[in-house]
Amino acid sequence: MSRQDFIDQLKTLGYNPEDQGNNRICFEYTIPVGKFIGQTIRLGFVVGDDFPANPPSGPHISPHLLPINTSSNVHPAGGVHDNREFGAGWQYWSRPFNEWAKFDRSVSTYMAHIRHLFETQ
Repeated sequence: MSRQDFIDQLKTLGYNPEDQGNNRICFEYTIPVGKFIGQTIRLGFVVGDDFPANPPSGPHISPHLLPINTSSNVHPAGGVHDNREFGAGWQYWSRPFNEWAKFDRSVSTYMAHIRHLFETQ
């Protein structure tokens, strides 16, 4: 499988992903739960050629939703970095999916992880 599989699975879920090169994929996302419910953001991922063996790292988000806090990696407030990998106005949330190998390694499962991050804000 590959990055293209990730893109294809996003499309199946109803998203309109854009391949931005350098392993970067982004798309519009309306937050379905939590304190940011209803806000539409840009959600980005760096998806390696080894997908689905390994998931993307944590999400890249634009505009900034959380204050920058690099002093810890504890969710929900820590591990939030200013990140310009996707361009100005993006932040990176260090939120690895540590349990990936216990699941089916699908984009649907990864997006459930993302939903959970917003639910637990």
